[in-house]
Amino acid sequence: MSDALGSEQPRPEQRRSEHVRTEVRGALGVITLDRQRALNALTLEMVQAVADALGAFADDARVERVAITGAGERALCAGGDVVALLDDVRATGGEGAARFWSDEYRMNAAIARFPKPVVAIQHGIVLGGGVGVSGHASHRVVTDSTRIGFPEVTIGFVPDVGATWLLTRRAGELGTRAALTGDHFGAADAIALGLADAYVPEDRLPELMAMLESTEPDAAIGRLAAQPPEGRLAGERALVDPALAGDDAGDALARLDASGPDGQAIAATIRSRSPYAVAVTLAALRRARELPSLEAALVEEYRISRHVSRQPDFAEGVRAQLVDKDRAPKWRPASLAEVTPAMVEASFAAPPEGDLRLPAPTAHAEPLEETA
Repeated sequence: MSDALGSEQPRPEQRRSEHVRTEVRGALGVITLDRQRALNALTLEMVQAVADALGAFADDARVERVAITGAGERALCAGGDVVALLDDVRATGGEGAARFWSDEYRMNAAIARFPKPVVAIQHGIVLGGGVGVSGHASHRVVTDSTRIGFPEVTIGFVPDVGATWLLTRRAGELGTRAALTGDHFGAADAIALGLADAYVPEDRLPELMAMLESTEPDAAIGRLAAQPPEGRLAGERALVDPALAGDDAGDALARLDASGPDGQAIAATIRSRSPYAVAVTLAALRRARELPSLEAALVEEYRISRHVSRQPDFAEGVRAQLVDKDRAPKWRPASLAEVTPAMVEASFAAPPEGDLRLPAPTAHAEPLEETA
């Protein structure tokens, strides 16, 4: 998606960042992630710049709504810079990583509670932290190029940035399937998962951005939205919902194996992921269903991130997927049967520096919703 749509310069008092651009176009405040060589992956500086821009736009009387987008054709945001996070864990025990996650999660909550409409354009790759900057917006737009998901279990980590909250707001187990497999999904499936609201064809996105300068998001999106191309999750729900119910990942895999070729394929994918991360992810999803707010989920995810980042699978997963790229991680433990309840429970303990502190939520949690 091109971002060359004509714009004003940022106000002088706004903090500038090399990789985050802010503009005011009519009544629209625009935040553009611009680190294209890294698929707009987030750094601490970028997280802080986005938070700063939100604060400035909240106070700017000219701005009636905000749009979040990514520069270039390839991605809104591919997530956080996990190689840098791992380097910090090794060097300092995670002091810098803790700062990144605390600031990132505060920014996620700020988007969710922003006092003006926020339109997120979820084009291209939208993974992990990319969902964090878009999935909590009031209006979430997917398109033809959208590839969205939470691949954390592929690197020995656990979905965060409010993922445990987002993936448990719909009834059924499609969110569980997305979290445990780490698969990527297109537009229709993003909507089915509750990560997006509307599909706008790629060639209409420039028109949408232009309309938002003077038109409320509901009207602008309503005019340009269309029925998305068919996804795969709707057809999987009858299989996935009973197979992935419950609290035991091993039992879920057995049910998938017994359900036929489609279930066996999903089970094989889950078995290729970090067993430790899979077990902790399932426990986190089940806990999130009982939490009262996004903020409560982020506090728990901060605990998990701090703990899991210091475990062997995070280093091994990052090595295999992003450094050596041999795609052959050697997980420890090697199987779900070796992941003990005590190991999982330890992941939810408060970190040494104490829990993440967030402002109290200003809106009540919505009940679980049935998908269409």
